Order: sequence, then C-alpha cells, then structure tokens
Amino acid sequence: MKKILVIDNYDSFTYNLVHYLEDLNCDVTVVRNDKLVLEDVEPFNKIVLSPGQEFQTKLVY
Repeated sequence: MKKILVIDNYDSFTYNLVHYLEDLNCDVTVVRNDKLVLEDVEPFNKIVLSPGQEFQTKLVY
C-alpha cells in the first residue's frame, strides 16, 4: 500500500483528492502547509500538493 502525504493549502478541494486516493487503496495522511515538519516527510512514497486560494491568483497564463 502506497503511503501518500497530502499537503493541504487550505482549499476545499483537498478532501476530494484524499477520497480519490483512498479509493485507490492508498494510506493517506493530510498535513496543513503551516504544520508541516520536513523530517516527517521521509516515510511517504509520494507527496501531493493541494491547490490553495492564492495558488490560482499567482499563476502566469
């Protein structure tokens, strides 16, 4: 089973991603972006960054 870390950037879409990953039998852990400790990242196979409110406004098209 893949261990996935989802970094929550305070967006409501985050838990949609989490539910999709859980449907794929992944072991998912969610951490808010301001609570993340770099040392805690090591045990995960993959990292998913959720969108955030400021993320969309800072994109260059």
